[in-house]
Amino acid sequence: MRHQLLALLARQPAYGYQLKQGLEQTFGAAYPQPNIGQIYVTLSRLEKSGLIRGTEVTQEGKPDKKVYEITEKGTEELAGWFEAPTEGPRVRDEFFMKLILAEDTDLADRLTLINNQRRHCINMMRGLNKLAATERGNRTSLLLIEGAVLHLQADLDWLERCQEELI
Repeated sequence: MRHQLLALLARQPAYGYQLKQGLEQTFGAAYPQPNIGQIYVTLSRLEKSGLIRGTEVTQEGKPDKKVYEITEKGTEELAGWFEAPTEGPRVRDEFFMKLILAEDTDLADRLTLINNQRRHCINMMRGLNKLAATERGNRTSLLLIEGAVLHLQADLDWLERCQEELI
C-alpha cells in the first residue's frame, strides 16, 4: 500500500480519508477496500521514513487533520517503483506443492486436488464476471478484473496440463 499512497500524494497533498477515497474511486470494487487504519499506519511509517511530510491543519469545530505531501525522497522512491519490473510468474506455487507432495501420503488424491482447484478457479471467474457487470463505468476496474480473469483462465489451462502429465 505504501507505493499506492505515494502515487496519490505525487498528484496532490491529501489527508488519510481522501487517500482512501482516491484508491476506491480509482480502482472501484475490483480492488480490495482499503482499511482506514491500515492507511494511517502506512502514512505514519512513510513519514518516519522521510518519504512524506505531514502538516497539522486546524479545522473550526472539528478535530485537526493532518495533510500529507510527498517529499523529494518519496518521489525518488516512487520513481524507482515505477521503473522496477513487477514480480513475474510464481515458481513456488502452493497448489503445485500440494499436488506433488500429496503422492504416496494417502491423505489426498491428485485428481481430486486438481478438480477442487478447477472448481475454485471457475467460481472465482463467475464472481469476477458478476463484479464486472457492476463496474461498467470504471475502465480501470474493468481492466483489473479482465487481468484477473485471464490469469484464472491460464491457471485452468495449466491445471489441464497437470492432469495430463500427472494422472
